[in-house]
Amino acid sequence: MTPKSVILIGMPGAGKSTIGVMLAKELAKDFIDTDVLIQVREGKTLQEIMDESDYLNLRRIEEEVLLETDLPNHVIATGGSVVYGDAGMQHMKRYGPVVFLNVSLAELTRRIHNYESRGIARRPDQSFQEVFDERNKLYRHYADIVVDCDGRDQAQVIGAVMQALDAA
Repeated sequence: MTPKSVILIGMPGAGKSTIGVMLAKELAKDFIDTDVLIQVREGKTLQEIMDESDYLNLRRIEEEVLLETDLPNHVIATGGSVVYGDAGMQHMKRYGPVVFLNVSLAELTRRIHNYESRGIARRPDQSFQEVFDERNKLYRHYADIVVDCDGRDQAQVIGAVMQALDAA
């Protein structure tokens, strides 16, 4: 059997990159952050891409980058807006299970202090609450596994992901 990847989805601040690196070590897989792939390809930060065009262009670039990737046997931390592109998500799902790191709005608000400058692909008039509500439905739609992260430290989240992967 071909080794599977694990695809992490969730809101900005959910811990996809941090948990992803640690999970990759635990599973002996490569790690990739798709936001970094976008920035390297474009030679700009996510915020610079949006400042020069708009959030829809960032989402378009994100999907292009996903569709260009071949990532077997990886832990893949995706950008928070990845779920807006069905073709990109279907491409990712071919590689392995999609794990939604579910963090409450209250916890995310506590973690994120740079909402305006973080490079979050959203309408300019959209509040963090509105982004959360809109994306939460999409995360649940694409998720094969949902891991609740509130009240858990990193080791506990990784343990919960590992347990869910074993059971899947």
